[in-house]
Amino acid sequence: MDKIEKKRQNDKDIVAFMIRWYCKKKHGKKEGLCPSCKELHDYAMFRIDRCPFMETKTFCSNCKSHCYSPEMRGKIKDVMRFSGPRLLLSHPILAIRHVIDTIKNKRRGK
Repeated sequence: MDKIEKKRQNDKDIVAFMIRWYCKKKHGKKEGLCPSCKELHDYAMFRIDRCPFMETKTFCSNCKSHCYSPEMRGKIKDVMRFSGPRLLLSHPILAIRHVIDTIKNKRRGK
């Protein structure tokens, strides 16, 4: 697996984890996903698979070209707002890396 595919798979794993966590806590699903979260999951996986900026981007939130539809963008933001802070408890290294990458990207933009 090359570097870009590994990064793509990592993004998919993170997003899938966050959607599962959100669905479990917000919709009470112990197994699987509710229809709304399943739709969001499938959409996110589709978008990650087709991302043309995977080589250079850090996270979708830092990307200059938002490829999610406005409706799905709102849904994924809700998931990220809920699951993001909880990521610190379950995957602290990932959460810290995300904060560092976000700060670096904001500094580059100034």
